[in-house]
Amino acid sequence: MDDPSSQTTAILQAVEAGDRAAVDRLVPLVYTELRALAASHLQRESPGHTLQPTALVHEAFLKLADQQRVHWQGRTHFFAVGAQIMRRILVDHARAKKTARRGAGRLRVPIEEGVTVSPRSEEDVLAVDEALERLAQIDGRQARIVELRFFGGLSVDEVAEAMGISKRTVEREWTAVRAWLRRELAEDAPP
Repeated sequence: MDDPSSQTTAILQAVEAGDRAAVDRLVPLVYTELRALAASHLQRESPGHTLQPTALVHEAFLKLADQQRVHWQGRTHFFAVGAQIMRRILVDHARAKKTARRGAGRLRVPIEEGVTVSPRSEEDVLAVDEALERLAQIDGRQARIVELRFFGGLSVDEVAEAMGISKRTVEREWTAVRAWLRRELAEDAPP
């Protein structure tokens, strides 16, 4: 059981079974990847962002380790849930910062042809989050794909594995949802 993925899966199953000491064994197996994921998210944020990668990782990890209703299916599933938690943390942080500024308007978020959407401000994170909420009401699977690709930084293969669907389905849905998001975010943009 030298494979990190197998080790992570076994430890996640122990955590799920109530072994709180297993959390301590989990940290060294996932910390570096979680920190890289957090740094990647924050690198796309506006300069001077007050949330640091270490703080984002710690807050996300505490929430991950405290999950009571998740049946861990492995390392990819863990990072998919981690991506969702980081999304919530970033959105909550952006809302708090926007509220503190009173009345800041939202900005248009360009959807690049590449793999990720790159928000540059708290307003952009909120605009993407609001669009995802609308998308979830229309098509939950597409919303989940965006969440995993954008906030989770997962590859098409990893999204397919996490969701239990084919790579081709993820590619097709990702193409369609990028066009939808482009339209939605353009409508939300100030004139």
